[in-house]
Amino acid sequence: MKTLLINIQKLLQVRDTSILKVSGAEMAILPSIKNAYLVIENDLIADFGSMDDLPEDINPEKCIDVDGKIVLPSWCDSHTHIVYAGNREREFVDRINGLSYEEIAKRGGGILNSAKILNETSEEEIYNQSKVRLEEVMRLGTGAVEIKSGYGLTVEGELKMLRVINQLSQNYPITIKATFLGAHAFPLEYTENRKGYINLIVNKMLPEIAATNLADFIDVFCEKGYFTVEETEQIMEAGIRFGLKPKIHVNQFNSIGGIQAGIKYKALSVDHLEIMNPEDIEALINCETMPVALPSCSFFLRIPYTPAREMMAKGLPLAIATDFNPGTTPSGNMNFVVSTACIQMKMTPEEAINAATINGAYAMGISETHGSITIGKKANLIITKPISSYYQLPYAYGSNLIDSVIIEGKIFA
Repeated sequence: MKTLLINIQKLLQVRDTSILKVSGAEMAILPSIKNAYLVIENDLIADFGSMDDLPEDINPEKCIDVDGKIVLPSWCDSHTHIVYAGNREREFVDRINGLSYEEIAKRGGGILNSAKILNETSEEEIYNQSKVRLEEVMRLGTGAVEIKSGYGLTVEGELKMLRVINQLSQNYPITIKATFLGAHAFPLEYTENRKGYINLIVNKMLPEIAATNLADFIDVFCEKGYFTVEETEQIMEAGIRFGLKPKIHVNQFNSIGGIQAGIKYKALSVDHLEIMNPEDIEALINCETMPVALPSCSFFLRIPYTPAREMMAKGLPLAIATDFNPGTTPSGNMNFVVSTACIQMKMTPEEAINAATINGAYAMGISETHGSITIGKKANLIITKPISSYYQLPYAYGSNLIDSVIIEGKIFA
């Protein structure tokens, strides 16, 4: 099946040769073609260029006149928790009434609350709830997504979540990467036996996950009150032995050395980064680990934002993601994330779009196939409504400016 898009007002994130990521000053550059065409063959980008150079012999089965709209790669959301049961709206009100995230957690809320609900919910019901969220984010322009476990905190609960993620991956055209996050919190019964729970992760959960090939990555919540740096390193090391590459939560509330631990174990990404010391930024220079900011989490919790300008000034790359989860970011809207990165983190539209496309793909290990308009990459595209420029995408933060979304070469309805 060959599809031709013509009369594209502007084709964004055009890369003639495949790149893995952009860093520092490069993030301010967003290559584009005015008055462009694009050819899709099956599920891949086959050709693109200026309408002045449109070949006469394309002979597509389908031709779409984009009629002055903008086309860009679909969003790559590299950090979500969208497989869960129920919600935590009561805690939303508790925070309004003055309770902190840590206080809610100490009362048995937070992650432990979600774990209780999930373990009481059938796998079929978890799937049915989660697929609604997945369909929503796809309509909002997300064409690749990472989904974590971490609300099971038992062997069966974690496996149940990973099976749901796998089922979503099989039933929907979107690329999904699965992350095992058994080290999200300590269950109540292990509060006084931290070593016992870590042994459960290392000696029981990981072997079963590896045997069933249900995860691509391993994650740990490295934070005061959760997992120490030493515990995080032990779990990352075990995950690596079972073939899982680390991606870890660090520096959400405190800087305790988690970034350095992630770099030491060659983590694909270190995520959150709301609290960054100069030594944390310096540690990330000239390493292969992608820093990932979660601006809508900062918005929802009213905590500091990742210092994007300072990081990019040091030559670092940066990705942005939603952190879609029931407690601290109940939204998977990457358009809002892009806007928030511009408004609150002072990223330019070019930087934010790079962070949400090519660098987001890198943070999932898929930038060879996703994240830019490059021949041979997946035909995952956002077609905007008629807009004056792509600056409107972050500027009109409350408007839905997406006309249609193409995933794996087909319009997603």
